Amino acid sequence: MKITWLGHSSFRIEIAGQVLLVDPWLAGNPVLPENHHDAAIAGATHILLTHGHGDHASSALAIAKAAGVPIVCIHELATLWADKDLVETQGFGKGGTVKLGDVGVTMVNACHSSSVDFGEDRPFYAGSEAGFMIAGEGHVIYVSGDTDIMADMDWMGDYHKPDIGILCCGGHYTMDMDRAAYAAKRYFKFKTVIPCHYKTFPLLAQSAQPLVDALPGVDVKTPDVMETLTF
Repeated sequence: MKITWLGHSSFRIEIAGQVLLVDPWLAGNPVLPENHHDAAIAGATHILLTHGHGDHASSALAIAKAAGVPIVCIHELATLWADKDLVETQGFGKGGTVKLGDVGVTMVNACHSSSVDFGEDRPFYAGSEAGFMIAGEGHVIYVSGDTDIMADMDWMGDYHKPDIGILCCGGHYTMDMDRAAYAAKRYFKFKTVIPCHYKTFPLLAQSAQPLVDALPGVDVKTPDVMETLTF
């Protein structure tokens, strides 16, 4: 299994024969140079979106049309884009699981907001914000999406038992490093944590060192953009 950070909250996850693009933000992403865009999405099989904000979803339609791959997301956004933009979508809801080949993707709760805040018709309702539990190759990856700490993390950690956490932690719009570390220690038993939603803009945290320091028993990975981690 391979996980590649594309900057901000964008990831490329190669797992059980699938290539999942999670919140793939290409155009306008200040930390992902344009000459890496093709490599970032090469061979993609699905696009997973946690919510509709531009720094997560604004490249999804273009990628879906160019690569001919479906967008997997909350029902309302999936229905809207399938009807209006004529792309293939797979909509589902929190607590639901979709099978993408041999990979199981379960939608779980997040605490944020969700609207399509880009394009000519912005903003409009995009369904609810969410996270994902991605299961395959003997691993469960928790993608937090944009969120604060939630009591729901208690049962989510106990029920799904993720060993890898991809956690937003840049502050201002989401959990900061201290809150993400608190959530990881209290609610989960991660072997590996990968921080995201940081370093992109001056408003966000610029270093994940506080997260590393707060989780001494966890392998906190801080890859460079386009660096691939192998599990």
